[in-house]
Amino acid sequence: MTNGVLGDRYTRVQGARQVTLIQSEHLGTIASHLGRAQILPGDLRRNVVTQGINLLALKDKRFRIGNAVLQTTGDCHPCSRMEEILGIGGYNAVRGLGGITARIIESGSVKLGDDILVHCGD
Repeated sequence: MTNGVLGDRYTRVQGARQVTLIQSEHLGTIASHLGRAQILPGDLRRNVVTQGINLLALKDKRFRIGNAVLQTTGDCHPCSRMEEILGIGGYNAVRGLGGITARIIESGSVKLGDDILVHCGD
């Protein structure tokens, strides 16, 4: 990551939404709300999919993934495109399950399997 995720439409020097994260556990819940067998991470337009961590517990915290340091900036609310991508009810299915947004404090690379480590004292 440099100023966001390379290739993402939100890549920029400033901004609260440089990176978006969602819990893999929520993908199944969203699919269930819609009566579908699965939802793919790309359908939700999030940059990073996590597993085994409650992302809401990162509110107002700095955390490290790989050698990048991020700061949580808020909830990642669904956009109106969820109806277009997921069909009728898509927006409501994602409400409260959309993950978080973050800004980059220190750029670095992130790879599959990297742990999320919360910075103590930040």
